[in-house]
Amino acid sequence: MLINLSDVLTSEGMQIEREIPLELTCFESRMGRFAITAATPVSLRFQNAGRGRARLKGSIGLTFQAKCDRCLTEVPVTMELQFDRTVVLEAEDEEADELSLTEDRQFDVETFVHNEILVNWPGKVLCREDCRGICPVCGQDRNREECGCDTFVPDPRMAVIQDIFNKNKEV
Repeated sequence: MLINLSDVLTSEGMQIEREIPLELTCFESRMGRFAITAATPVSLRFQNAGRGRARLKGSIGLTFQAKCDRCLTEVPVTMELQFDRTVVLEAEDEEADELSLTEDRQFDVETFVHNEILVNWPGKVLCREDCRGICPVCGQDRNREECGCDTFVPDPRMAVIQDIFNKNKEV
């Protein structure tokens, strides 16, 4: 969805507010494809902030289906995004919070929301804080049942000492 910001960028004190239903049905990135199961409308307010500039404030609530990074169980991921950015007609300086518009002064809401999700995506998705993950030996979900596999991994720094003991072992 595109919003024309010509009036806001050229008229001092001008402000527009919009509630836009999100058209995205899934979020795609290098991390994978995540279905959006619930979304509140994108609430946006644009206010003139000088010649060729507008202040954008808004919010959106989203729920995704993702897999736990440890046990691969499907879990809902909820995001409440709040934005406060400056929109400029032409990017003159390299401020981090400035968003550029197209030549015809259109603001692309879907692209903006996609980028906000990407920036705010959690570093690790977990089904619960104490998730025990999958057994590296047999692949069993250790949250459901303990498998009893030997998962001891020797410290590689001690490998040289272990070699000395193995060479001098008496039979």
